[in-house]
Amino acid sequence: MGYLDNSSITVDAILTKKGRELLAKGRSEFKITQFALADDEVDYDLWNPAHPLGTNYYGIIIENMPLVEATPDESQMLKYKLVTLPKKTSRIPVIQVGQTSISLTAPGQVAPINPTTVNFTGGNSTLGYTLILSDSDVADIQVVSAPARAVTATVPQFIGDADAAQSVAFTGFTFNVVAKQQLVRTKTATITVIGNETGGRATISLTVKKVELSTALNVPLINSAR
Repeated sequence: MGYLDNSSITVDAILTKKGRELLAKGRSEFKITQFALADDEVDYDLWNPAHPLGTNYYGIIIENMPLVEATPDESQMLKYKLVTLPKKTSRIPVIQVGQTSISLTAPGQVAPINPTTVNFTGGNSTLGYTLILSDSDVADIQVVSAPARAVTATVPQFIGDADAAQSVAFTGFTFNVVAKQQLVRTKTATITVIGNETGGRATISLTVKKVELSTALNVPLINSAR
């Protein structure tokens, strides 16, 4: 949803991919029970308390900035949700994941991801986090703990060197990343963690090393029985 020029269109709203998916299942599946607002397009550095025309013009640049129209990709919208914070709060909610990179060296090796929300007590404790893995050929994702009713976002594909590369999304509180076997080359991917209630996101770089096969004289790599 986006607010546009109030001289022509007040609100521009479209269904996301997930919304269309649920509507296709029937009206009993498509129920709007909550909504969120965000200020993704606002650059607060443009607030100018030194404007020569006075207080009414401190935010004149912000108020006249163009706003993007609504997009059906819900993973790219509402990055910075508007939330109600206690008085005297000096910092906005921040998503922390404990690591900025993960390197796995063997198939089946596991690395935990335990997101937390700082500066906001109980932040994302109901709806959890959305985790997006940019390339499902690199690793598997296990949801260790999940909300009572998790709705996972649909996400666009991130096509890389391999045509089969595709992104996958999961909703939960804690996750495990499990390395897949890489026989051809070392592969990399990006893991994005998004707060489903407070907004904000953190990014982790994932590397899964190529399996090095040892060889010895007259010892085959593959045994076959007849």
